Amino acid sequence: MSQLKIAIAGAGGRMGRMLIEAVQAAPDMVLAGALDVPGAPGIGLDAAAFLGKPAGVAIESDLAKGLANAQFLIDFTRPEGTLEHLKYCAEHGIKVIIGTTGFDDAGKAAIAAAAQKTAIMFAPNMSVGVNVTMKLLEFAAKLMSTGYDIEIIEAHHRHKVDAPSGTALKMGEVIADAMGRDLKECAVYAREGVTGPRDPSSIGFATVRGGDIIGDHTVLFAGDGERIEISHKSSSRVSYAHGSLRAARFLADKSTGLYDMYDVLNLK
Repeated sequence: MSQLKIAIAGAGGRMGRMLIEAVQAAPDMVLAGALDVPGAPGIGLDAAAFLGKPAGVAIESDLAKGLANAQFLIDFTRPEGTLEHLKYCAEHGIKVIIGTTGFDDAGKAAIAAAAQKTAIMFAPNMSVGVNVTMKLLEFAAKLMSTGYDIEIIEAHHRHKVDAPSGTALKMGEVIADAMGRDLKECAVYAREGVTGPRDPSSIGFATVRGGDIIGDHTVLFAGDGERIEISHKSSSRVSYAHGSLRAARFLADKSTGLYDMYDVLNLK
């Protein structure tokens, strides 16, 4: 079997380096390209130099050069960058695994449109454990749709720029869908001052930012006399990297279409 040719966006960042290391260790994959923003300190350098084992692939800011040999792009950057990359990939038949968060409705629509031209796996969290947690939340929400107040608490490192996290929002969507609600109508993102009694149909969000926290998510179902907490805590970005590679393998025989990690893990 020929190796899957993988390019990595944001190659000089924390997640980019984790992805490069994972691709380099995967026997069925080869690093075929690396991208970073113009002016980034790594531009022109070997993308795997930090591992002490050069890959012979330079980090590029030019999409045509960085993606010339790639079949797949794994992108955990920013919405504006991801959408620029996506447009190029759709035009050139490069499959895309998107772990970027913070897209608005227009961005999500652009992703759906691009999926008519190439295969895309789009998920706010690539971790297998997180997606299994999502399935547990769906089950719990159906059984506790009344009599329980639902709060979602998430914590991330000081450098994260969007809030709540994409994973927390996805958890809210899963719970709301399971209970027949619309998250846009029942979500509460901030509380301050005299807020009055809690609306029993609401889903609350609380955000913590600090230190080097990789990603912690807890959903609290608080009832009378008891509470249930379903949590997932990440101690390393390696779980996101491994999930991304699993997603690339899933897309290998797909030409077009928009998929998520439930498709990859056969959780639907």
